[in-house]
Amino acid sequence: MLEFIPVANPRAQYIAYRDEIQAAIERVLEGGHYILGEEEKQFEEEFAAFLGVQHCVGVANGTDAIAIALQAVGVAPGDEVITVSHSAVATTAAIEQVGARPVFADIDPLTRCIDPLKIPPLISSKTKALLPVHIYGQPAPMQEIMEIARRNSLKVIEDCAQAHSAEIEGKKVGSFGNAATFSFYPTKNLGAIGDGGAMVTNEPDVIAKARLLGQYGWKERYISSIAGMNSRLDELQAAILRVKLRYLTENNVRRREIARDYYNAIQEDRIIPPGKIAGTTHAMHLFVIESEERSELQSFLNGYGIGTAIHYPLAIHQQPAYQNRIRGGENLPQTERLYRRILSLPMYPELTGEQIARVCSALKEWSSKK
Repeated sequence: MLEFIPVANPRAQYIAYRDEIQAAIERVLEGGHYILGEEEKQFEEEFAAFLGVQHCVGVANGTDAIAIALQAVGVAPGDEVITVSHSAVATTAAIEQVGARPVFADIDPLTRCIDPLKIPPLISSKTKALLPVHIYGQPAPMQEIMEIARRNSLKVIEDCAQAHSAEIEGKKVGSFGNAATFSFYPTKNLGAIGDGGAMVTNEPDVIAKARLLGQYGWKERYISSIAGMNSRLDELQAAILRVKLRYLTENNVRRREIARDYYNAIQEDRIIPPGKIAGTTHAMHLFVIESEERSELQSFLNGYGIGTAIHYPLAIHQQPAYQNRIRGGENLPQTERLYRRILSLPMYPELTGEQIARVCSALKEWSSKK
């Protein structure tokens, strides 16, 4: 019987760096400082330097990171934030968490990210910010987005939850907007062993407010100068992330090597691979193909012991909690077309040569069937 190949395997990465991770955990446990200690401080500095930004604050998860970033750049209850329905629900949930209103723009079918041409018609007197999502690890067109923001005096928050170390013309995503957010969920390119997140920025006033918001609005202990929340990256996760950050670049290179093999195995008459966008470096968090025969393809791959997933089964505007109540949700033809076709293949740097060959062989066999 064939060994099953999962879509993601965070345990494999733990095993790859077990000794270093165990040493980092032991260091924290023996140190006795478990919240807002030296590990978090060092991780924030190292992650900011890695991205080429000035400031980073660790938080409890990626959703909190978005909510804190929105408030830190000045988004207030009743303001509108233009984003996409093609994302994890966390993007919209964070907007609503701070009392703002999401507005959905359609996507470019090639990048699968927000289409800049669809943004201007949605801008209203209530629009305060743009929130592009670098979906699956593909950078959104940040130069165009930043120009729209400049012309309309809008703030920009980049959702980089799936795009650790993705680049545009050699510049890492997360360094374009007024702020950017990251998730360290275990399956991410840079994943914790538990939850975690971060917000980054080059703006001193934004980081100062973000730090207050993440710990009850305290400027001094137990004294809240503004209304805040409790969202902190704990020392254990920070220590683990410091280990994994050292390997992020080479792991992303490995992801792109796996992607290259997948591209070579796909004949595009029955399967459409991710678009290749000039001037960008895809983080390959997910390798998402498209097919009009998705269910049949998914069953075929499962027969070869190959796991697949759908990211996501429904676009946000199609979910029961959000149907018919988000402005822009009535006009998303490209988003809705994509959601009928997407399928994620196994993608993580610990995939073995045999596993990759099996996926490629199955893709070739399916592609050749008439």
